[in-house]
Amino acid sequence: MMMMSKECAVSGKKPLKARKISFSNKKHNRRQEPNLQLKRFWLAGEKRFVRLRVCTRVIKLATKIGLESALKQYNTTLQDALKV
Repeated sequence: MMMMSKECAVSGKKPLKARKISFSNKKHNRRQEPNLQLKRFWLAGEKRFVRLRVCTRVIKLATKIGLESALKQYNTTLQDALKV
């Protein structure tokens, strides 16, 4: 079984380090994960579906302007997005 990285395939958004601060002002390290979803996109040029693990911002952008335009806006190719 292959481990999936917690990284957006299109935008490259990764987890951030943050600190949880309790009421008594104790500080603990934690991770802020990006909101990643598995989404199936239709490629009109290739007449097929591709399944990508992308963040919700990319889903919103791709439904608005199309996946090819969203890839171009983030300066990535489809082959790079499928590798992640």
